Amino acid sequence: MSDIQITVVDESRSVEAGTKAWQLFAESPDVIAARVDGALKDLAYELTDGDVVEPVAIDSKDGRDILRHSTAHVMAQAVQELFPQAKLGIGPPITDGFYYDFDVPEPFVPEDLVKIESRMRKIVKEGQKFDRREISDDAARAELADEPYKLELIGLKSTAADTSMESAAEGASVEVGEGGLTIYDNLKRDGSVAWGDLCRGPHLPTTKRIPAFKLMRSAAAYWRGDEKNKQLQRIYGTAWESKEALDEHLHRIEEAQRRDHRRLGTELDLFSFPDEIGSGLPVFHPKGGVIKREMEDYVRARHIEEGFEYVGTPHVSREELFYTSGHLPYYGDNMFPPLDLDGQPYRLKAMNCPMHNLIFRSRQRSYRELPLRLFEFGHVYRNEKSGVIHGLTRVRGFAQDDSHSYVTPEQAPDEIRHLLNFVLSLLRDFGMDDFYLELSTRDDSKPDKFIGSDDDWAVATKVLEDVCLETGLELVPDPGGAAYYGPKVSVQARDAIGRTWQMSTIQYDFNMPSAERFDLEYVAADGSRQKPVMIHSAKFGSIERFMGVLVEHYAGAFPPWLAPVQVVGIPVAERHADYLYELAKRLKGLGVRVEVDDSDERMQKKIRNAQLQKVPFMLIAGDNDVEGDGVSFRYRSGDQENGVPVDDAVERIVEAIRSRVQV
Repeated sequence: MSDIQITVVDESRSVEAGTKAWQLFAESPDVIAARVDGALKDLAYELTDGDVVEPVAIDSKDGRDILRHSTAHVMAQAVQELFPQAKLGIGPPITDGFYYDFDVPEPFVPEDLVKIESRMRKIVKEGQKFDRREISDDAARAELADEPYKLELIGLKSTAADTSMESAAEGASVEVGEGGLTIYDNLKRDGSVAWGDLCRGPHLPTTKRIPAFKLMRSAAAYWRGDEKNKQLQRIYGTAWESKEALDEHLHRIEEAQRRDHRRLGTELDLFSFPDEIGSGLPVFHPKGGVIKREMEDYVRARHIEEGFEYVGTPHVSREELFYTSGHLPYYGDNMFPPLDLDGQPYRLKAMNCPMHNLIFRSRQRSYRELPLRLFEFGHVYRNEKSGVIHGLTRVRGFAQDDSHSYVTPEQAPDEIRHLLNFVLSLLRDFGMDDFYLELSTRDDSKPDKFIGSDDDWAVATKVLEDVCLETGLELVPDPGGAAYYGPKVSVQARDAIGRTWQMSTIQYDFNMPSAERFDLEYVAADGSRQKPVMIHSAKFGSIERFMGVLVEHYAGAFPPWLAPVQVVGIPVAERHADYLYELAKRLKGLGVRVEVDDSDERMQKKIRNAQLQKVPFMLIAGDNDVEGDGVSFRYRSGDQENGVPVDDAVERIVEAIRSRVQV
């Protein structure tokens, strides 16, 4: 048999024709798939001359996606074996797990999940082979005649590109897309077909390569995410490369539940979501209002220090403005329907930038004014689907600390550098210092999703990339994730338990200033009229979302400068209350938020209440303290120092607040 030339991890190699990918990595048990010329392939893939091959390890991002999608197939097989009437929806991998949707006569109950997981373990133990076969659209329709949702996907595939499939239904691209259809059969050891599913793959070689998994919960989900469609039953699960990795994940989930900002928001009396107002529209209670005000005061002062000027714009605008900006043509699905005012359509604003452009355009501008930096707390509204709304981290109405820098093209790199340093210092002040950068660029295969010339996009992307690389932080590509008007860099911050949150964003915009949009101009040094570059930046992103992240990052135990109540005075007996009220008066004069618990509760119960409210400092006073002008100084951790002079206690508290340290 003749040889063919391939490249394996940058090393040229000669192998026999007919060699399969698995043969290259037979000594590497962690390799579960291959990337061939950039495309993921099963290990059963037969190599061809000129192939460039890379191994895909099970603990890599792609490897975990393949593991989880393979486990989703095993789950669907188990469901149909136990519930023969079940019809298959879609089952993609997702962050940290997978799900599969089913049309079943009755909703799943916890006992069903136990049975399904038990059947899955049997299938895994059998070592069934994932076997790929190509099939025509007509043959697939015949084979899947009893699967109405699969038939619908095949019908959509006939007229849709890969990305259109994903927009038509979350996860649909794992099943159908560009090119021909494929079905993966689960083969028993005797070669007979145990089960099969429409899928693009790739998959693990066999079910035995699934090391550790667990079914998490079931929930209702509308077919293709549309409330007009039938409600299906979705089972969520997770799968990992080892039992240890699964255990660590389950521990993280427990910790995340303990830190859930929705629960803590209620327990700490920070915010709520009244049904009378509507889904995704939070209200802040006095204690939550304290945190919100501290955030606003901080970021307002920082913007002024960084050369920004504070502006204000309305919540609504004539609809025409958002056609000019491009939001309605390119972002209209995320905007609320029009309001009819005096016979004209108005819109709740989803972005502040169009109105800032009008401020720039309100009079002639000179190059001497640039960079011109505008900033506001602009309240915006997004028409999010009800299924994605999640506490403060995904809402329909929120305040952005929104800023726009208008610069000459030559000033753009320095301004982005300035903004990125601003952002990173802000995050550090709020106690988040583990982050990386993500560069979102245009997807050249979808020109209708973006506006502007190739040259403009290339320049903008290069400027952002160069500045990001200067920071020394990890830079991760995000192809296709750019806004329609230009590329962006986002700061991805890891919280206290290692979860990643997208925080601040900086976007390079050469489109809105253009003649086709707002026709922004400045008079250059030579007297000519030039177009500025517009740089969008949001430091918090949104105050609501940032607060939700902070609640979870700190598990509600905010550093003293952010804590709604910074100090609680606890008298040992009623006769000590006046002493603490005098001390509280002194602290309030220094700007400290202090309360005295003079309730009838016993002292230990008062201490417990303060700890439950996660108050940073407790000042306890009894007879000896009153006589010696001191206090017992107690931290929320339970550590306590007795006989601390009042002056020292006050100094400790004020310094902790001033320096923004955690205690």
